[in-house]
Amino acid sequence: MLKEVIKYLKPESNQTILDMTFGSGGHSRKILECAPNIKLLALDRDPVSYDYAQKLAEEFPGQVIPLLGRFSEAPELLKQLEFKQNSIDGILFDFGCSSMQFDSPSRGFSVSHNGPLDMRMDKDRFPESPTAADVLEKASEEDLYKIIKVYGEEKKARKIARAVVEARYLFKKLTTTEELADLVDSVFDEEIRLDKLQRSSHNATKTFQALRIFVNNELNEINYGLIIAQKYLKLGGRVVTLTFHSLEDTIVKRHLLGNLIANTANPLPLKYSSHSFDIDNVVKDVMESNWFSLNKHVLVPKYEEIENNPRCRSAKLRAAVRIK
Repeated sequence: MLKEVIKYLKPESNQTILDMTFGSGGHSRKILECAPNIKLLALDRDPVSYDYAQKLAEEFPGQVIPLLGRFSEAPELLKQLEFKQNSIDGILFDFGCSSMQFDSPSRGFSVSHNGPLDMRMDKDRFPESPTAADVLEKASEEDLYKIIKVYGEEKKARKIARAVVEARYLFKKLTTTEELADLVDSVFDEEIRLDKLQRSSHNATKTFQALRIFVNNELNEINYGLIIAQKYLKLGGRVVTLTFHSLEDTIVKRHLLGNLIANTANPLPLKYSSHSFDIDNVVKDVMESNWFSLNKHVLVPKYEEIENNPRCRSAKLRAAVRIK
């Protein structure tokens, strides 16, 4: 949805734009090409993306500032660069896992590529952070059930959690994506699932999603990222979000409506999850909506775009202007 992103972000000459999810740089490059003298802050928690951002900075001298960090690290990074609150013209979020991460078997994100069960978007930036394999090895059956049920919205979460624990009793440590995918598949008794395009979908897809969200503390990070957007955008500044499942979209909707509750970001604060901020305190500042939505109804990809890029089939775009 590149055209729609540019339409609603509306980058102009001499503006400062913060791309909170740089990825491989597709959106950032298009933003820079829209108008002269745009200053782009390119943030990503993935060191591979940071390397891509450095290459883009060489291509656009003096315009791109690569930043390595999570959303929750952004305030400190912006402070180091002497960016104050109310100083940014536009902020873009493209939530979820990037195609670059899915297509790299060594990262462990994809159910269709065999590799180690890692799933950490930060790679080795935080060596103490648990991998997906660590969670499967150490979490209790009840916690595994909650992770898969809440974050994966998986109907068979209870059976999958039980299968994982039974594998432990057999001294079977799950260390690869193929092992986990096969184990989850065995729970389904030849059931075939279809995606939104009516194509065959792997039965372990939702379990993989759940583990990825949990390992990366994604929902808390999304919630905090949107609070940052409200704080750092100028009055009249624009935020554009792309979400890819209902959990992400619910958080965005609640921010835009000012309908926040203390557990919006993370309904499952388990002991394995890393919490980098106090959600109760920051929520108090944004209970009243500070946004005017630019699109009355959520935007979804056109059929032609889905045909060319099936991964975008679940995308939802929301855009808003900061009004106070």
